[in-house]
Amino acid sequence: MDILQIDLADRRQVREFLALPFRIYGDIPQWVPALQSDEFLRLDPKRYPFYKHSKAAFFLARRGGEAVGRLAVLDNRLYNEANHEKTAFFYLFECGNDQEAAGGLFKAGFEWAQGRGLDKMLGPKGFTALDGLGLLVKGYDRRPALGLPYNPPYYPELIEAQGFEKGNEIVSGYMGATIQFPERIHELANRIRERRGLRIARFRTRGELRAALSHLKALYNGALEGTSGGTPITDEEIKALADQILWFADPHLIKIVMKDEKPVGFLLAYPDISAALQKTKGRLFPFGWITVLRELRTTDWININGAGMIEEYRGLGGTAILYSEMFKSVVENRRYRHVEVVQIGMENDKMQREMENFGVDFYKIHRMYQKNLP
Repeated sequence: MDILQIDLADRRQVREFLALPFRIYGDIPQWVPALQSDEFLRLDPKRYPFYKHSKAAFFLARRGGEAVGRLAVLDNRLYNEANHEKTAFFYLFECGNDQEAAGGLFKAGFEWAQGRGLDKMLGPKGFTALDGLGLLVKGYDRRPALGLPYNPPYYPELIEAQGFEKGNEIVSGYMGATIQFPERIHELANRIRERRGLRIARFRTRGELRAALSHLKALYNGALEGTSGGTPITDEEIKALADQILWFADPHLIKIVMKDEKPVGFLLAYPDISAALQKTKGRLFPFGWITVLRELRTTDWININGAGMIEEYRGLGGTAILYSEMFKSVVENRRYRHVEVVQIGMENDKMQREMENFGVDFYKIHRMYQKNLP
């Protein structure tokens, strides 16, 4: 068994790192490959905004010259400064059911993190706010929503064998278009909007949406105030996220809550193109973009993946506004019949209970893991 820290300037090693999931998941019909152009970008320190402020290391486990496992370890300086921690993230872990390979990868990852003065490891947790969290521990029979982690059932055992303890769990739920949403929530949302002088900004074109997304940095960072565990985003990162959102967005599904001309809340929803990525193996070229474009126009699934209010509007009925707009996103366009509400922390049990009362079926669970480093 050899453990290699890959050289990101070596295209052959980068391709080997990115190719491994296709071998591990080749016979698993639920798995959705990531968009390969985005994967290559994340491993490019010259172009990816993360590397402007932070560092990452990528490891391959090889046996007999063949890759059998991989791991990324991140030192996110912005997260550690905001949360007053010295925490490393692990991410992009993929491995056969092979304790030796997993152990070798994490041993290398622990040593790299300790060498940077970090005293804890947490994960799976990625580079940006749009990267899905955790290991899947319930819902293996379901296709993941776009960007959400999927893994075989033996992964938790591999992780726990490395000394990781179970941390927070995060749920995702299904909501059908026939859901009976309480009218009192719409009425409350309308009263709160009138009383607080709020309005919902809606968008018809990608041009209008691009202009609105310029507010997303202030909105996202504002929504972190008074909370822990978040990572502030930079101007370059918000531009990259906006570009990522825009190419597959339906402008009608994205809502921003405004107070006069100031944005105070947001709801991100977008068509799910997972089926197209399965067909194209995550590749847009030379002809994969045609399949993806067709899926964008025909899919009847949407993902709701991001909602928040800045601190001063939380607890003042702002949640009712988000709930109301979430439901409207489902029913206003009759094409969409299925919705996945993506990754709500189980510590937010009030929101979870309310959504279950609305008829949301929380059918997936992802689990975070943590370990103190000696």
